[in-house]
Amino acid sequence: MNENVKVIFGLVGGLSLFLFGMNSMSDALQKAAGERMKMILGFLTKNPVMGALAGALVTAVLQSSSATTVMVIGFVSAGLMSLPQAISVIFGANIGTTMTAQLMAFKISDYIYPIIFIGFMMFFVSKKEKIKNIGMVFFSFGLLFEGIEIMGSVMKPLAGSPVFVELMGKVSDIPVLGVLLGAGMTLVVQSSSATIAVLQNFASQAGPDGVTSVIGLTGAIPILLGDNIGTTITAILASLGQSKNAKRTAIAHSIFNITGSCVFVCMIPWFAKFVQFISPKGNEVDVISRQIANAHTTFNVVCTLIWLPMIPLMVKIVTTIIRGEDVKHRHAFEPKYLDMKVIEQPAAAMVLASKELNHLGNLTETLLTELKAAMVDKNSEVQNQFKENLEIVMHLQNSIAEYITRLFASGNLTEQQSEQTAGLLYVNNSIQRIAERCEDIVSLCGKINESGNKLTFDAFAEIENCVDIIRHLLNHAMGAIKSGDISMAEIVFKDKKKMRKAEKKYNKAHLNRVKNKKCDASMTGYFSEIIYNFDRMSDNCVSIAEEAYDHVALVNLRMNQDRACEN
Repeated sequence: MNENVKVIFGLVGGLSLFLFGMNSMSDALQKAAGERMKMILGFLTKNPVMGALAGALVTAVLQSSSATTVMVIGFVSAGLMSLPQAISVIFGANIGTTMTAQLMAFKISDYIYPIIFIGFMMFFVSKKEKIKNIGMVFFSFGLLFEGIEIMGSVMKPLAGSPVFVELMGKVSDIPVLGVLLGAGMTLVVQSSSATIAVLQNFASQAGPDGVTSVIGLTGAIPILLGDNIGTTITAILASLGQSKNAKRTAIAHSIFNITGSCVFVCMIPWFAKFVQFISPKGNEVDVISRQIANAHTTFNVVCTLIWLPMIPLMVKIVTTIIRGEDVKHRHAFEPKYLDMKVIEQPAAAMVLASKELNHLGNLTETLLTELKAAMVDKNSEVQNQFKENLEIVMHLQNSIAEYITRLFASGNLTEQQSEQTAGLLYVNNSIQRIAERCEDIVSLCGKINESGNKLTFDAFAEIENCVDIIRHLLNHAMGAIKSGDISMAEIVFKDKKKMRKAEKKYNKAHLNRVKNKKCDASMTGYFSEIIYNFDRMSDNCVSIAEEAYDHVALVNLRMNQDRACEN
């Protein structure tokens, strides 16, 4: 095989193994972190400093600032985070992403295969989910380093190529070329961690003298800065079609990296000396990987420390670039909070699903209120309004079911998250059945009207009372799911008896009206079925409350910290 082809295949294969290892490690870390991810997310809305720390921690777990940025943009678009809060998290994410470069700087070539073996055995032998997840972290970590080793071995011939050495010399002499090269590489790979890892490995190759790096620290820094610029494209792409604040968040990410790179590229010699001062001493080829990692960390920490107190200024800049307020053009049938881009981060996706489910619960309570008018009023406007809102509820229910199903299909859920998510899906299905029974009741009332009969004043009063009972039960059942308050669930279990007693009482009352010639006997089947539907609705409310009793609760971004502490 041609030598150049071997190099290309080696680079592509090694990079693929690296990216696979990094993604697998990210998934395993998320699962290993489990409920702690909810606690970290709870810090996102505290204050700018806590937001930055949370951003760094989340990114350290996700192993990708791009993933954190996409998640934050989803929160901003859903209205769960303000623009200043989101910007502080983005700043922290830039620090967190340097963790990968620091890991890459460790010389563990001799330990890669033992790490892979240990990780495999932990995953393969253990029956405990947590141990299996930790094993997968080790296994993926080993694969990640193996990918780096493969890339390093095929790049060695390049270090001795006069053409390549001359090209690297130009990059060192003209920093702008290095910035463009780094940005271009990251745009293609869509991972600054991967391109920086490649940079670290290549820079560790010895030049013609066998002692100094083929590119040197001053040549590597511009490429590093370009990598930081290139990674902002993911945020820009994620913000397309989102709210104005989501776009502003993405632009803030770009401004942070571009302005920082512009400043640092003008002071490369001094920056390089500082990095050499804080890094281990030794032959350049032996320490340059750590120097690049330290340069990456220093750049992001310094930029964060400068920008963090100036978040109000950043807000003014991005609101000047993206002017105006969002035009509320979202159709009522469309979910308000769900974002498919966040599916790969289960803890965040569960927050969005919970918010949408809460919204669905509120709409269903409104639907029950409209049910009273729709049962007796033949006015087409009243009927159309009820049908439209019923259709909205059904569409949203389907959207939530699809979202949760995709969340399951992602394979990133822990056992505990799977149980919680399955509970949310069950709540969603119960709400759907309540909506369907509302439709059945209106349909039955329509048949009564078509028969030439109508409900008596007493019968309608009894049905209105049933509606009030169901609204009370649904309100407390959803309240139990929102807050995790078991006492509210117990109220539902207790008050369910009211509906059962009402069913018996009102059926007897109807028979008395028939006996006294106040109501036609042909109405009995319709009236009994209407009351029966209310009884089934009460069962659906009990089903929701039972999920709360089983510790299923909506995941609230601002309450995660407290709940995690309770657990």
